[in-house]
Amino acid sequence: MIFTNGTILDMIVKAGIRPSVPRLAVLSYIATKRTHPSADEIFNELLVKIPKLSLTTVYNSLKALVEAGLVNELSIDPTCKRYDLAPQPRHSHFICKRCGKIYDMAYPTEIKMACTQGFDVDNIDIYLQGVCPECKTNNPK
Repeated sequence: MIFTNGTILDMIVKAGIRPSVPRLAVLSYIATKRTHPSADEIFNELLVKIPKLSLTTVYNSLKALVEAGLVNELSIDPTCKRYDLAPQPRHSHFICKRCGKIYDMAYPTEIKMACTQGFDVDNIDIYLQGVCPECKTNNPK
């Protein structure tokens, strides 16, 4: 899906939260970059466009977006929380132990089956760790 400023605004309005400039910018960044950023990464990127932005405002925006169900908070990185767009097909995550990049991965078949066999599943967090193909090729150990 391609996210435009109108799409981002619609998502925030439909979620019932006030569409402030920081919230729009944070959601837009998460939706378009798809890098599973931390709050610090979001802050540093948006500070160029919004010079008066504070890290507290980014955290408050993330909290509002998580509570509204627009963003998922990931605990895959032990050093900080990461964020992912919520309105997308359910998936798991893989984190590379060498470069730290986080990749979206499909659910295992058994999990997909459990979600369709009458179970009322609210949340699934599946995190895989290892070495990504790029690191494996560039720096085999």
